[in-house]
Amino acid sequence: MEDNEKIGRTNSNKPTPGNFGNPKPSQDPASRRRVSGQRPVRRVSEPESGKRVSQDGEETVRRRMPGNTGALPRRRMTEGDGLTPRRRVSEETGPVPRRRMPEKTGSVPRRRSSDEPGSAPRRRKIEETGPMPRRRSLDESERPARNRRRRPSGPRRPVSRQQAKRRRKRMLILKVSLFIILVIAAVAGAFLWKKYSPSKEKADLKKYYGIEQKGQLAIIVNNEILEPHGMISESKAYVQYETVRDYISNRFYWDPNESKLLYTLPKDIVSVEVGSKDYMVSNDKNNEDYVILKTEGSTAYIALDFIQKYVNIDYEVYDDPGRVSITTEWGEKSIAAVKKDAKVRYRGGVKSPILTEIEKKDEVFVLEEEENWEKVRTKDGYIGYVQKSALKKTEKKKITREFDEPEYTSISEDHTINLVWHNVTNREANNNVLDKIAETKGLTTIAPTWYHVKNTDGDLESISSSDYVEKARQLKVDVWATVRDFDGGINSQKETYELLSSTSKREKLINQLMADALQTNIAGINVDFEKVSEECGEHYIQFIRELSIKCRQSALVLSVDNYVPKDYNKQYNRKEQGVFADYVIIMGYDEHFGGSPVAGSVASYNFVKEGIEETLKEVPAEKVINGIPFFTRLWREKPKTQEQLAKDKGTEAEQYSTEVKSESYGMARAKEKVSEAGAEITWDEETQQNFATWTDGDTTYKIWLEDVKSLEPKLKLMKEYKLAGSAAWALGQETSDVWPLIQQYVN
Repeated sequence: MEDNEKIGRTNSNKPTPGNFGNPKPSQDPASRRRVSGQRPVRRVSEPESGKRVSQDGEETVRRRMPGNTGALPRRRMTEGDGLTPRRRVSEETGPVPRRRMPEKTGSVPRRRSSDEPGSAPRRRKIEETGPMPRRRSLDESERPARNRRRRPSGPRRPVSRQQAKRRRKRMLILKVSLFIILVIAAVAGAFLWKKYSPSKEKADLKKYYGIEQKGQLAIIVNNEILEPHGMISESKAYVQYETVRDYISNRFYWDPNESKLLYTLPKDIVSVEVGSKDYMVSNDKNNEDYVILKTEGSTAYIALDFIQKYVNIDYEVYDDPGRVSITTEWGEKSIAAVKKDAKVRYRGGVKSPILTEIEKKDEVFVLEEEENWEKVRTKDGYIGYVQKSALKKTEKKKITREFDEPEYTSISEDHTINLVWHNVTNREANNNVLDKIAETKGLTTIAPTWYHVKNTDGDLESISSSDYVEKARQLKVDVWATVRDFDGGINSQKETYELLSSTSKREKLINQLMADALQTNIAGINVDFEKVSEECGEHYIQFIRELSIKCRQSALVLSVDNYVPKDYNKQYNRKEQGVFADYVIIMGYDEHFGGSPVAGSVASYNFVKEGIEETLKEVPAEKVINGIPFFTRLWREKPKTQEQLAKDKGTEAEQYSTEVKSESYGMARAKEKVSEAGAEITWDEETQQNFATWTDGDTTYKIWLEDVKSLEPKLKLMKEYKLAGSAAWALGQETSDVWPLIQQYVN
C-alpha cells in the first residue's frame, strides 16, 4: 500500500533523476494507470485459443484495439485474473520498462541498464507481486505532443454510432444527388441529341412541289420552283400559257377568244390552232409530229418542244414526283463539286427534312452562301441546302447552249432626232405646215396627229395629207404620223382593251394604218396610246410587235410614246418596246397633269432626270428620245366650301382641303398672265424653273414657267446620257428663242 500510494503521487510527465520516464507499476490491478506512450490495460477473458506462452512461461493474448488498423498489440496474461502490458524480458533481470518520450523535441535519452546507478528498479513479476494496479490516464497536457489525439467528449460508443449514422446519411444524400445528376445528364443528353443530331426525316416531295392532283407536272425554271402548271400528254411535256408568258418567253401570245397562239419573229408571225400539229409562219404551212397546243377548259398548254424551237431553253423531265427542270438563263454561273456524299435539306439545318441525296463528284449550282450551309440547285430540280463541308470551293463556269437567236433589226437615223408634235385637229390645219416649219430651226422630224381609232372594231379615222408630207420633205423634215386612242373615236381604257385584246381587230387596225401610211408616203408611224390598263398590257405590246413587223417590211420608222416610268404604268413593257420599236419616246412632262389635286410643275428637273434614268434600265440609249414641254399650267387654289367638304367625304378627295384647278398655256401666254398680275418671277432651284405666285381675294395663283432657262437643263440631260434626240409638245406653243437653243444641243 505504501508503494502504491507513492506511485500515485509521482504520476507525472516529467522525469525524475531516479526514474527517467519509468514509474514503478502498482501492485493493485484495479488501480493500474496508463504510462505515457502505452495503451490502457483491460481485463479480458481467457479463451484457450487466444493464449500464447512466452519464453519465461507466461501466457499472453493478442487483441485488436478499436480504430487501430496496424499490428495487434500484445497483452501479457498472468496466472491470476488480470492483464498487464507486455514488456520485453531480460533473461537476467526480468521485464524491461518502456521508455517515456519527453515533450520537448531533441535527442532521445539513452535507456539505462538496470545495473547502472540511478536506474529505476525492474518491475516485479506478476506472480510475486500480484496483479498490477490500473494506471492513471495522463491528462492531455501531460501526454507528448506526437501521441496526443483529439478525442470526442462523452462515452466512446454513443459517439461512434452517431458518426456512423451521419456517415450513412451523408452517403445516402451523395448517392441520391449523384443519381439525380445522372438523370439530369441523361435527359439533357437526350434533349441535345434530339435537337442537334441529324434528322433522317424525308420531305414530302409532292407538298414541296405543290402537287395536289394526279397528272400535275411540277415546274422548276432556273432557280425558282413554280406552281405545278404542267402536264405530260403522249410522252410530251406541256406548260400552261401563263407560266410560259411570265417565266419563259413573253413573246408567245394566247388569244382565248379566237383560240390562237402567236409568236412574233423579226419579220413573221407564227400562228398555231388548238389541237393541231400544223402551224403557219406568215403564209407558209409547217407541221410537227405532236400536238403543239392543247386546252383544258379555258387553259392553254404549249408543248415544250415547240417552245424550244423559238426560245433558247433547255429542259429535262424527271419522275417521282413528275417534274420538269427548265433553264432559260445562260452565261457565268456559280458551281461547286461535291467532295463527299451528302444530303440536300429543305432548310439550312440538320433537323430539316431531306429532299434528296447527292454523291461525290456531282455538281450543284450555288445560289446563296451562308455560314455553314449553302443554298444549291441540283441538276434534277431540287433547290435546298447542303452543308458547306460537303462541297468543294465554288467556281465560276460559263453555261451555254447552241441556239440561233433571231435578229430583230431596227431603223436608226444617222443624226440626232429633233422632233416636234404637230397637234392637227382637222384637214385644214395641214395647209400651214410650211409656215410652221419655217419658224423652227434644226428640225428633223414632225409628227402630225392624223390618226385616231374610230371604234373598237379596229376602224381607223385619218386626216392625213400627201401634200403635207411633200412640203415637209422639201424642207428635209421627215413625217412620223401619230396614231392615238383618245381625242377622237375611242377614249377610254375599256374601249382600248376591247380593241387590242382581239387578234382580228388588231390586224384590221394595222392593215388600215399601213395602207394609209403607204398612200401618203410618210417616213414613220408614232404610236401614242395613253388608255392602256394593266389588264390590257399584254395585248398592247402584242399590237406593237405586230405593227413592227409591218413597219419593218415597209421600211417605216416605228416610234412609241411612253409616260415617265412608274409602278402604275409597267404594263407598257418598255423593255419589249426597245426590241421591236425603232425609237422609244419619253413624254417627260405632265408631272402635275390637268386633273391633279395639288399644284406643281409640269416638268421639274428631277422628274425629267428620273424618267431618263429609269427608261435606260430597259431600253438602249441610242433608241431613247426625251420629250420636253412647250407649255405650262397656271394653277388656282381656293379653300373648299362646307358643301364641297361634305361631298368629298369618304372619297380620295377628302384629304385635300383646297380646291385646285388649272389651265394650260403656251410659253408666251404664260408670261403674259404673270405680267398682267404684276407678280414677281423668281428662280426655283429645285425645279430648275422660273416661278411666280399671287393672290386675288381667296384664290391663290401659282405657275412654274417653261422657257429657255428651264429647257436648257433638260437638253443637257439629253446630251449627258447620249440619247437619240429630243421631242417637244407641241408646235406653235413655243417662243422663237427656244429653237436656237435646241439646235445647239441636237446638231
